[in-house]
Amino acid sequence: MFKQVRDDLGGIELRKRHVLFSGFMLFSLFFGAGNLIFPPLLGLESGENFNPAIIGFLITGVLLPFLAIMAIALSEDGLVSIGGRVNKTFGIVFAIIIYMSIGALYGIPRASNVAYELGYGQVAATDNWLVLLVFSLVFFGITYFISYNPTKIVDRIGQVLTPILLLVLAVLFVQAFTTFENVPSSAVGTYETAPFLTGFLEGYFTMDAVAALAFGIVVINGLIDKGAKTRLELIKGSLGAAILASVALTIVYFSLGWIGKVIPLDVEYANGAEVLTVASKTLFVQGGSTLFGVIVILACLTTCVGLINACARFFNELFPKYSYQMYVGIFVFIGLFVSNLGLELILQLALPLLVFIYPIAIVLILLSIFQHIAGGDKRMYQLSVLITSIYALYDVLVSLGLEVKVFATILSVAPFFTDGLGWVIPAVIAAAIGYVLDLMTQNKQSVP
Repeated sequence: MFKQVRDDLGGIELRKRHVLFSGFMLFSLFFGAGNLIFPPLLGLESGENFNPAIIGFLITGVLLPFLAIMAIALSEDGLVSIGGRVNKTFGIVFAIIIYMSIGALYGIPRASNVAYELGYGQVAATDNWLVLLVFSLVFFGITYFISYNPTKIVDRIGQVLTPILLLVLAVLFVQAFTTFENVPSSAVGTYETAPFLTGFLEGYFTMDAVAALAFGIVVINGLIDKGAKTRLELIKGSLGAAILASVALTIVYFSLGWIGKVIPLDVEYANGAEVLTVASKTLFVQGGSTLFGVIVILACLTTCVGLINACARFFNELFPKYSYQMYVGIFVFIGLFVSNLGLELILQLALPLLVFIYPIAIVLILLSIFQHIAGGDKRMYQLSVLITSIYALYDVLVSLGLEVKVFATILSVAPFFTDGLGWVIPAVIAAAIGYVLDLMTQNKQSVP
């Protein structure tokens, strides 16, 4: 990833506008349809307990992705080198799985399908396989055009699409803040007894930390294209872009959650999409559906462009025999094909893989940041990833309906097991043991 960048600490400083537009671009890459509909439902269900719930959501929905971007920026060869601290082969295989699962086989076709169902569906009432095919052809045609020239990604997303998206969102938020009364409903379900943990889990389930590992390469290469000459410039530029994107995401998530918190409860809402649809229609009457449709399509389009660019960049660097443009065409074709299989089938195919890689990805992100602060070596990574993989494998079996009771009995001893976070404490303990073993090994090697 840093092949084009020197290791010295000098160089011409990046222009602030390049970092600004990189931050805008990063915000748009994260802000897909899933991120659009999670916060309103959180606000609706948390009600009077909205504040602790949204804080929990922001920790896993914003802070974790921020740390993932920084982990990529601090690593000499991005995701491959982070996974390579466990084992060289593991690093390559894990990176390929990340890009194929969060990108080609899930994120890219999901973006197109959600844009069709939640975006186009708000404007036109037609819904059949031929309309979906035509829509996806247009959607991926635009995606291909934007993605074809990698040096223009920051300009086309950061300078054009993101400001449009932010403007449309601002119109919605301003109208909501000046129209709805700040009268929250009562909290329901687990938001009544454990609002912070429930919000924390909602942010966790966005799986944006995995997406950040993929988007990191887009930010890095975007900064290189804009003139970054040294690793220090890349780290500073990535930090600036990540902070800007995180602030924007925090404001947008809070605003979307607030709408769900105060929206009139005249009807029952099945999900966050319905909350926003009703809010848009209430606030803008006839134009409400169109406004919501535009937000969804823009959010999905920018995310899809980012994923295709990330996948194409990664595989072009890993297998440079084929050009970046060739990989763009390949991933556009895969996305076009898979998106026409339907959203339900896409989720069924991708869920087990995402359930397996997500905890491992989080462990690698946090250990990578920790290593830059306090040191550590391979055993710290190997032991924690091994323990996490066991819990992740169990979760995969459960997602496939193959729960093993003996397996569950042993693993359920860990705290937060029923919340899907049983791996956390064992992974921390394993990492601590590995860290101590690494220090002992280093001390022995330093003794004359």
